[in-house]
Amino acid sequence: MRLEHIRQRLYAYGAKPCHAQHVLRLWVEARAQDGGRVRPEDYLPLAVRDALPQLTDELHGLARLRLAHRAADDSERLLVELADGQTVESVLLPRDGLCVSTQVGCAVGCTFCMTGRGGLLRQLGSAEIIAQVALARARRAVRKVVFMGMGEPSHNLDNVLEAIEFLSTIGGVGHKNLVFSTVGDRRVFERLPQGKVKPALALSLHSTRAELRAALMPRAPRIDPEELVELAERFARTTGYPIQYQWTLLEGINDNDAELDAIVRLLRGKYAVMNMIPYNSVDGVAFRRPSDERALAIARTLNTRGVLTKLRQSAGQDIDGGCGQLRARGRSIEPSPC
Repeated sequence: MRLEHIRQRLYAYGAKPCHAQHVLRLWVEARAQDGGRVRPEDYLPLAVRDALPQLTDELHGLARLRLAHRAADDSERLLVELADGQTVESVLLPRDGLCVSTQVGCAVGCTFCMTGRGGLLRQLGSAEIIAQVALARARRAVRKVVFMGMGEPSHNLDNVLEAIEFLSTIGGVGHKNLVFSTVGDRRVFERLPQGKVKPALALSLHSTRAELRAALMPRAPRIDPEELVELAERFARTTGYPIQYQWTLLEGINDNDAELDAIVRLLRGKYAVMNMIPYNSVDGVAFRRPSDERALAIARTLNTRGVLTKLRQSAGQDIDGGCGQLRARGRSIEPSPC
């Protein structure tokens, strides 16, 4: 379901744009529920008030909590059931962040990712993306939303951009606290600068070698890493937000000194942050994470050589919470009452 469908429903009941905005704001702020119902406001047209209980049930049904796993780092992985019974994952992050999904499955097929192993099942509508925020806000505050969950946002661009604009204008999330994550797609660099809301950009790099990058992400657009960095740099200078490069550290694959030398050549002097993320082990996948000592040495080396680098941990390490793993486990687990 798209946001526009909800607005048109409200308009059909006699709502004005300001009425529709009020109802939608209550929903996304998780103030729309009182025993499962939106509280009817006196100034809303009578037909709108009469329709609110059913509409609120439908909005609540766009994203229902099926499973929740809290980790020691205060993150919480949520298995979210959609109205058609499909499931996606959201992650409540420390410091009021939320990672949302944009597709059921993913077509990119990253070899180290559980989500990509099942392929793409369908797109999420803009309302389903926002419903993940409403669901999360019912549990804790959310002031930052990153589009880094299941799916490749550039493959669902219209719905993702609609959700971004809504979250910035009505949902109370600042531009720089909206982060669009992509493997790299020319449409992203064409369309994001044209929008009213310009989110920060996270770019999955994973290797400076085009052939290795293609092997790791077999269905990502074939754009040479050097060109990707140049496209990203122009976007960063336009928006004023540094690019957040993502690099999943795979032992013996992309953690060698040759890659570090190439990262320095590509990124030194660029408006960028390199996020090094040690691999989160996935059952049945042969990749391994490097030792903590090696990961720390890599981050220190890059920082010393002029590339701002942060060593990050994928949220939920202690509960095997890699993207797609909770969904895979949830297929054989009964829904949770939480």
